[in-house]
Amino acid sequence: MEICISLIFFLFGIIFGSFFMVVGIRLPQKISFTHGRSKCPSCSCQLAWYDNIPILSYILLRGRCRKCRYKISSLYPLIEVFTGFLFVLCYLHAASLPELLLSLLFMSLLIIIIITDLCYMLIPNKLLAFYLPAFILFRIIEPLNPWWNSVAGGLTGFLIIFIVILWNKQGIGGGDMKLLAVLGIVLGPSHVIAAFLLACFSGALIGSILIHFGLIQRNKPFPFGPFIAFGAILAYFLGEVIIQWYLNLFTI
Repeated sequence: MEICISLIFFLFGIIFGSFFMVVGIRLPQKISFTHGRSKCPSCSCQLAWYDNIPILSYILLRGRCRKCRYKISSLYPLIEVFTGFLFVLCYLHAASLPELLLSLLFMSLLIIIIITDLCYMLIPNKLLAFYLPAFILFRIIEPLNPWWNSVAGGLTGFLIIFIVILWNKQGIGGGDMKLLAVLGIVLGPSHVIAAFLLACFSGALIGSILIHFGLIQRNKPFPFGPFIAFGAILAYFLGEVIIQWYLNLFTI
């Protein structure tokens, strides 16, 4: 039974992942979601409904526009599969219905942030403003222990990036500061610190690899939002394990 439910969550995840791609692409461009079906960025032809089937359409079209053969970004199927995987984890991890709904909202924000920051190096304020009231509401219904951890988490997330910006104004942006503050409401102070440290570690590692192979240039702008999202995902699902492992390093 659990396998069947997990499969349902995966299917819903890939469907929502396709929608999140549309949101992530259109929101920074201020294009309405009622604007119609997606268009090819090369020939501007409107995609048919059967060209918007998650994953399957990309495979059948071999990653190219049906009309002009423009190569479609592989980010589409990757985001769809990744979202499906995260939705299954949300189902398996949640101990209650409110926590399940909160985790699904939390993952949806992180997925959209990955898209907008990778594509535009932008974390839209409208996006954070949309999710903030929902996170506050769900943390009232399903509070952390103690309840004020949500407030402390938001302040901690804000102050971490604020201090970094004061130290090095070119190292990180205000969007990252607001993002980590919003995430802190869900994660709490200890987990949001873990998320930030994981983001720094993974960002430094991936950045070094990309610089080594000449894929990016040193001292050039580099999106940090996807690494914050990665750190937040790990902190949400494995925060206690990671924190305990870290503390054990100092235990004799």
